[in-house]
Amino acid sequence: MKKSLLEKTTNKLVSAFLKNKIIAPLPLKYTKKLSEAQKVRRMCESKITEPVIGFKAAGTGIPVMKKLKEKEPFYASIYKRNFLKSGKSVKINKATLGIELEVCYKIKKSFFSFKGQILMKNISKFISHMAPCIEVVGYRQRKKGITSFGDLCSDFGANVKFLIGQNKKYKKINIGNLKTNISNKKINQSVNGNTNTVYINPLNSLRFVLNKIKKDKINLNKDFWVFTGSSVGVVPIKGKGLYIGKIDKLGSVKAIIK
Repeated sequence: MKKSLLEKTTNKLVSAFLKNKIIAPLPLKYTKKLSEAQKVRRMCESKITEPVIGFKAAGTGIPVMKKLKEKEPFYASIYKRNFLKSGKSVKINKATLGIELEVCYKIKKSFFSFKGQILMKNISKFISHMAPCIEVVGYRQRKKGITSFGDLCSDFGANVKFLIGQNKKYKKINIGNLKTNISNKKINQSVNGNTNTVYINPLNSLRFVLNKIKKDKINLNKDFWVFTGSSVGVVPIKGKGLYIGKIDKLGSVKAIIK
């Protein structure tokens, strides 16, 4: 039986993901609209048998959402192969978009058996830990820039690697207004941010992801991580070496860019 264009496209992208290769850009019809990009993402994810350790929220910056005329963020699965401890090295290439600094939460597996909606008033009971994390974002395609959320969503949510700092037992803090900073002293690059840019509040971003994976009937049957989106936007990587991310009250996280 002849393979459809969608089948061929996702096969190429999955191969690029598994082999760390860069391919030609996906056909525009799969990236222009988020709804089409979601189909690509789901099909790609269904072809990968490696363990999933959690999910990322993306497109959580409201100014970017408005600029690109998108209605809401989206999420994507994150695989164990792309989940590193703080201080590890990440190799970048021409398709790398940049580096981000985020709040992430560890969610108890009891979430999967909960039948109701996740609300701001009940979300805390599902969280066991929280941590600062760095995400390196980019494509597996020869393309630059972002014209729609579909560009990112269709390519595994544009995730390259996550690096996680020391996680702390969850406690309620003013997570919606914490100063953040990511810097590379060697090249004199420093960018300030705030957690209030993450879909109003990182907990609100978390709520969004949890309700989406519930709606999509996903069940990992284990504890998992949710990465809530960047507090500094997509920061261009202007040079190699050590990047340090700091989030008030949460701590720091490091990535060595090669």
